[in-house]
Amino acid sequence: MRLRGGAQPGRWPGEHRTAFLHRPRLRSLRNKLALVFFAITGLSFSVIYFIVVPQLESNLERRKTDEVARVAALSKPSLQALMGRRSINAKELDRRVRAVADATGSQVTLFGVQQSNGGQARQPSLEVRMYVISDSGEKRVVPENPRLASRAVITRKAQRGTIRFDEERLGQIAQPLTFRKRIDWVAVYSAEFDEVAETVAFVRRRLLIATGLALLLALGGGYLVARALARRVRRLEQAAQEVAAGQFLDPLPVDSRDELGELTKAFNEMQLQLRQVEVARKEFVATASHELRTPIFSLGGFVELLRDEELDEATRREFLDAMAEQTERLQKLAVDLLDLSRLDAGAVELESEGVDLCGLTRAVVGEFRPAVARHGTDLDLQLTAPVRASCDPDRVAQIVRILLDNALRHTPRGTNVTVTTHRDNGTALLTVADEGPGLPDEHQVFDRFYTGEATTGAGLGLTIARELAERMDGSIAPAPTPRGALLVLTLPGEQETGPA
Repeated sequence: MRLRGGAQPGRWPGEHRTAFLHRPRLRSLRNKLALVFFAITGLSFSVIYFIVVPQLESNLERRKTDEVARVAALSKPSLQALMGRRSINAKELDRRVRAVADATGSQVTLFGVQQSNGGQARQPSLEVRMYVISDSGEKRVVPENPRLASRAVITRKAQRGTIRFDEERLGQIAQPLTFRKRIDWVAVYSAEFDEVAETVAFVRRRLLIATGLALLLALGGGYLVARALARRVRRLEQAAQEVAAGQFLDPLPVDSRDELGELTKAFNEMQLQLRQVEVARKEFVATASHELRTPIFSLGGFVELLRDEELDEATRREFLDAMAEQTERLQKLAVDLLDLSRLDAGAVELESEGVDLCGLTRAVVGEFRPAVARHGTDLDLQLTAPVRASCDPDRVAQIVRILLDNALRHTPRGTNVTVTTHRDNGTALLTVADEGPGLPDEHQVFDRFYTGEATTGAGLGLTIARELAERMDGSIAPAPTPRGALLVLTLPGEQETGPA
């Protein structure tokens, strides 16, 4: 990057540079963004691991239990049919129970029921005792759940529950079996959750692996993204410090279309405007100093000459007239500089009201009668009444004075000047035309301190006039004319209101 304005790469103001280099690592944008990515990823996987996975396990167990309950309901008639057969032996009953167990994919245990009320177990307070009749297991190890079986007898409906048996969780369905409206048996179906446990364990392992990889990717990717963002922010910070130190840079590259890219573009525009303001300020100071130095030196020279006692009265009078002219020039320059500085600072307050442009122009022209007489000018007024404008009357009067003074100052003696007013498409127009040599440069005449070939004036009048016109939503610009110069002041016309 090439620096301008005497700047050198890597040279910052001491305080900003020290503060930037000694910034704590944890407070840097790069590390903060990387940690945020890491935390968000870790939190997301934690929610999945501790909330979603348990819900998945619960749903799988419920589906397993629902399947056992469905098959148990289908097997209920076949088991109830065995209750009425007195000739069935234990081996045949075990065979039938194992067949039901194979069909349901669970361990089936038949419990006999002993009730203290003679078989009418309708009250929850009745005591129910159980004893094993048959079991499908080879080792005859029965996963007993008396509370679940008792609840099925009391409610006369199938009941669901879970139990831990041999360090395993089992899902159970207690199905009451009736014979002649009497509950004599309860079939308890016990289903293992091995497949559910294996599935959940598989998901947990894969989730842990994915979490580790995601955290590494989040940390690494977040760090790289954050480092790129931090580098762009740091570049803006360095450039801002350089500009704050008065050292302007070449425009920063806009390498993205995101918010930082827009910020970089805005920074480049700001730097360009600041550079233009700085250049204008330096030119203003240099030109103003030159303009002030000339009349001051001239006045100093005349003072030295007036100290000579041998001067005759005519020469002394000539010197005094010249000094008066230079003093008037200084006064006008001081007023123009003050007006221009107030305009630049936005301290000029404008009030908009309805103004009779013809009457205002006639009053200002009356102020110039002595100057017109000295100049030998034929001033022609062509005022078309009524012409009303919405503007600040004091500032419009100032603009008219500037235009008339410009016409008299930059034209030979005896040059005719014409002032006209009229309306055009809702706007109020005032023109000042002269028959002088014309404008040397129609665009440059509005530049500050531009005087052309004139030996008098500071070259600020038209600049101030244009600024004031634009502040009132108007404009001032030259217009083509076959002879001399023609400047047109355009102002917004006053809104006409009809009868109420």
